[in-house]
Amino acid sequence: MKDEKRIGYVHSLESFGAADGPGVRYIIFMSGCAMRCQFCHNPDTWKIGAGTPYTADELLTKAMRYRSYWKSKGGITVSGGEPLLQIDFLIELFQRAKEEGIHTAIDTSGQPYTTAEPFASKWKELMKVTDLVLLDIKQIDDDRHKALTGCSNQNILKLAEDLSDMGKPVWIRHVLVPGGSDNDEYLHRLADFLATLKNVEKVDVLPYHTLGVFKWEQLGIEYPLAGIEPPTKERIENAKRILKVEEY
Repeated sequence: MKDEKRIGYVHSLESFGAADGPGVRYIIFMSGCAMRCQFCHNPDTWKIGAGTPYTADELLTKAMRYRSYWKSKGGITVSGGEPLLQIDFLIELFQRAKEEGIHTAIDTSGQPYTTAEPFASKWKELMKVTDLVLLDIKQIDDDRHKALTGCSNQNILKLAEDLSDMGKPVWIRHVLVPGGSDNDEYLHRLADFLATLKNVEKVDVLPYHTLGVFKWEQLGIEYPLAGIEPPTKERIENAKRILKVEEY
C-alpha cells in the first residue's frame, strides 16, 4: 500500500504545454481548489482528494519520457486546481526533479498561502526547489476579489510581496473579464502594485473565454457569468498598455 504522505491527486496531464512557463513544459494539473472563480474553465478540478493518485517517483517517471522535447528552457509545471493544497507532495516531486536537473514551475492562485506554521516552513522548503512561480492575481480590489472567487486577496498579495523579497522569479497572470477586472481603475491599481515588486519577469493578460461553460452544465452548476462575452481586441490592448506587458 502506498504511503499516504507521498500521494498526489492529479486531475490530468499535458505532455507538450507551451504557455505555462518557458519552453516546452510537461504540465501536471492537480486536483482540488478552494476558490470558486466565476469564470473558472475547469470546475471539474475543484474537488479535493479526487483524481488519479500518484507517487512523486511515478509522476516524474511519466514526465521524463518527454524530456528530449524540453531542450534547455523547458521542464515541469504543476498547475491545478490549486497545487499548493498538496504542498507536501509538491516538495517531494520538485526535490526529485531538481536531482535530475529539471526546471520547475508552479502555477498558483496563492489562496492557501499563509505565514503561519506549518505551511510557512513547508513553503520555504518548496521554494528551495522551485525555479519559477506563475502567480494568478484575479482581482486587485479585495471586495471584488471576494465576490469573484469567494476568497480574500490579502494573503495572495502578501505572497507576491514575499516572493519579491526573496527574489524568486515570477510571471503574473491576470484574467480580463468584461464587467469585472476589465476596468481601468482596477487595472491601474494592479499596475501600481506590480510596480512595487522587484521580481516580475513577465505579465500575461488572459482574455476571458467561455470554452469551459459546458463543464458547469455537465456538473449541474449554474454558470454565474452567463451572457458575458469575451473582451474586445481593443480592451485587451488597453489592459496590456496599462499593465505595461511589453516591458516584461
